Amino acid sequence: MDYECIESALRSCRADYAEFRSERRRVTRIVYLGRRLETVDTTLDEGGIVRVLVRNGGWGISTFNSLDNLEHRFDQAYQSARLVQAEPISLAPVAFAHDEIRATLGTDFRHVPLVRKKELIESYNDILLSFGRIVDTQAVYMDEFVTVTYMNSEGAFIIEERPMVTVYLAATAREGSNVQRAADGVSVPAGYERVLGLEEMARKVAQRAVDLLAAETVVGGVYPVICDPKLAGVFIHEAFGHLSEADFVYANPQAQEMMVLGRRFGRDILTIVDDGTLPGMRGTHRYDDEGTPTRRTELVKQGILTGRLHSRETAARMGEAVTGNARATSYRYPPIVRMTNTFIEQGEASFEEMISEIKLGVYACDTAGGQTMLENFSFSAGYGYMIRDGRIAEMVRDVVLSGNLFSTLQQIDAIGNDLTFSQFGMCGKGQGGGLPVGIGAPHIRIQGVVIGGR
Repeated sequence: MDYECIESALRSCRADYAEFRSERRRVTRIVYLGRRLETVDTTLDEGGIVRVLVRNGGWGISTFNSLDNLEHRFDQAYQSARLVQAEPISLAPVAFAHDEIRATLGTDFRHVPLVRKKELIESYNDILLSFGRIVDTQAVYMDEFVTVTYMNSEGAFIIEERPMVTVYLAATAREGSNVQRAADGVSVPAGYERVLGLEEMARKVAQRAVDLLAAETVVGGVYPVICDPKLAGVFIHEAFGHLSEADFVYANPQAQEMMVLGRRFGRDILTIVDDGTLPGMRGTHRYDDEGTPTRRTELVKQGILTGRLHSRETAARMGEAVTGNARATSYRYPPIVRMTNTFIEQGEASFEEMISEIKLGVYACDTAGGQTMLENFSFSAGYGYMIRDGRIAEMVRDVVLSGNLFSTLQQIDAIGNDLTFSQFGMCGKGQGGGLPVGIGAPHIRIQGVVIGGR
């Protein structure tokens, strides 16, 4: 890449601020649907985006697939920015770095023959199909290696390699008109070795789909509920994390009234964190897509709202510190405020202690989707079990949790000592495709949860 050409184009830009971000993305994808090999492909995608700011106008962008006429791209973005009629925009100051972050992989998946990858995912698919009453499967292998180059008019120059290797397994079981599905996967910024040895995961996915055929729909009511780490992590990401993104708060008067720093959201045992620096996590990067160093941000500390997530623009607007949370799905989009690795810090209770105090309740596991509307939420667990007299009892399905976020947070009365991160976190927010994020939690116990069912 011609870095001198990029620097020259940045210097020539007439905007108050300008930045350049490019990506080179190599993706291999193999998909089985049932016994049919549906997809085998390797693609290479290269392109970039320039973004400029005219403070008496606004933002302008231009995307491209070639560095030819780069100065013209900056001028296109500048002319667009001048036409914007908006309130003046400032950017919070950041000490920018010259840095190069190279990926260290155990077994570099780029050097593994395609036939070995195909044989691997085929073997997992065969395990799924070996179970009786499994009528359909989806088995996906994917690896991607992204090299991001970032430069701006304030002197930043960052090159970062971002690898990701993925296996996703899903099985559908059927008995008459009763159809049930289970899924699991691994998707981590690591080498090929991390997706080897997943035979037990495949067996568990298939067995769970079959077991759900015999499970009864949970009886609706109000219960004490224990959420497993996967469901608790998705709950805190969807229901609370998005409310902590400052672009949403700044643009929404109702959210401003709700998300007042210093407000009590839970008991002293509750601490919620977003941390883009955790090693080996899906949402980890040394810098965000504005060149700002990532950091640990405590959103809730001992039950009190203490922080929120920012880009440079939202930090300046709200007079708060930058947090390194400006992220983009790809070079086709400008960065917006996004979570990195969001989690509930672990507490002191053991799983056995939490269960032992429940006479009749629900143990809700995994996630099958959900929706939020400001402080109101509804989430479907992938499956669950009744808790009877302090013990795990029969399996149940169609477990739907709903309620008000703020009252539900207040009702968390026990937090486990077993913090676990999901290995398959994705987040969509107004940009094409999903963005890798870390989603984590220990087991949590919530009193008085409304459970929909029969």
